[in-house]
Amino acid sequence: MQEINVKAANFTYRVVIEPGGIARLGRDLRLLLPPAKTLLVSDTSVYELYGEIVEKKLRDEGWQVSVALVKPGEKAKSLVNAARLYDQAIRDGLDRNSPLIALGGGVVGDLAGFVAATYLRGVPLVMVPTTLLSQVDSSVGGKVAVNHPRGKNLIGSIYPPRLVLIDPVFLMTLSKRQLKAGLAEVLKYGIISDYQFFDWLELNMDQLLRFNLVLLTDAVAASVRNKAKVVEADEYEKDYRRILNFGHTIGHALEAATAYRHYLHGEAVLSGMYAAVDLAIKMKVLSTEDAGRIDRLLRQIGRRKAPADLTAEAVIDKLRQDKKRLAGEIFFVLPKTIGSATIVAISDRDLICEAVKTVLGK
Repeated sequence: MQEINVKAANFTYRVVIEPGGIARLGRDLRLLLPPAKTLLVSDTSVYELYGEIVEKKLRDEGWQVSVALVKPGEKAKSLVNAARLYDQAIRDGLDRNSPLIALGGGVVGDLAGFVAATYLRGVPLVMVPTTLLSQVDSSVGGKVAVNHPRGKNLIGSIYPPRLVLIDPVFLMTLSKRQLKAGLAEVLKYGIISDYQFFDWLELNMDQLLRFNLVLLTDAVAASVRNKAKVVEADEYEKDYRRILNFGHTIGHALEAATAYRHYLHGEAVLSGMYAAVDLAIKMKVLSTEDAGRIDRLLRQIGRRKAPADLTAEAVIDKLRQDKKRLAGEIFFVLPKTIGSATIVAISDRDLICEAVKTVLGK
C-alpha cells in the first residue's frame, strides 16, 4: 500500500494506492465520517463490473447506500445529469455529512464532483477511479465540471475530494485502447516535470503496455506524486498548475471538433502533445534530441488517426473557444527539456494551423 497526502487549501486528503484496496473503502471512509447515507455515482458499464462489491464493502461498515447511474461517455457530463443527481440526493435525504462516491473514470468523477461541490453548497467527495487516466489525473487535484454545448468543462469548480482510493487491479479490465489513453497522461508527467520518471518510462513502457500490474502500480504512484506537487503549489490554477495542460489545448479542441465521439480524452491529449512538440521545435524551445526521445515514446503508445473529414479550420474554431484563452491569445504548454516545460501565448494563426495539420496528417 502506498499513501500520498495532498495539501488542499482547507484540509489534507489521502490518496491510497493499493492493489485490492477496494476492500478498505468503507473502513477508510469511517475514518473521515460517521457512517450515514451516501450516494454512489457510477456509469452502467463500471457498475456492472464493480458496483456490487463496492456496495457490499460500504454496507459492511454501516453505510446506507443509494445508487445513481449514468450512461458511459463524455455526454454524461451535462447539467441535465447533474439535475438528476440533485433530485436523487434530495429524494434520498442526503445531508451535508453525506458523501458522494464517484466510482468510474474521469467523466463520472467530474460529474459527481460537480454535484458534490454544489449540492447543499458542498458535501464530502470520495473518488474511486477505475481507469488509468482517472487514477493518475482527474481524481486528484479537485477539478470538477460539466460540459456546455460550446465547450468542454466550461461549468465547474475546484473542489478537492476528502479521500481518493486507487485500486490498480481495476486496470486489468480495461481495453488496450483505454490503457494507452491513460499512458498518455502518465507520460505527460515525465515530459513536463520528472526527468527520472521519463527515463523509467523509456525502460518500462513495453511492460506497461502489457498490463504489468506491479509496474502500473508504480506508474500510478509516481504520476500522483508529480501531480500532487503541482497542485499543492497552485491549487486554483493561477499560474504554475497550467503546465498540467500539456497536450490539452489542441487535445480539447480535437474532442470538441469531433463532438466527443471519436477520441478518448487521453487519445486527444496525446495528439495534442505531438502538436506541442512540433510547436516547441519550430519556436526553438526544444532540442531535436529531446524531441526525438519524446516522439519515440509517443509513437510507442500510438496515436489515434484523425477522421478523414476533420479540417484544421474546424479544430482552430474550437481553439478560439478554449476556456484558457486570454485577450485573444491561445496558451500552449511547450516542453523545454525533458522534465521541464514553459507556458507560451501564441497569436500566430499560421503557426498554430501548421501544428494542427501535423496532427491531422494533412
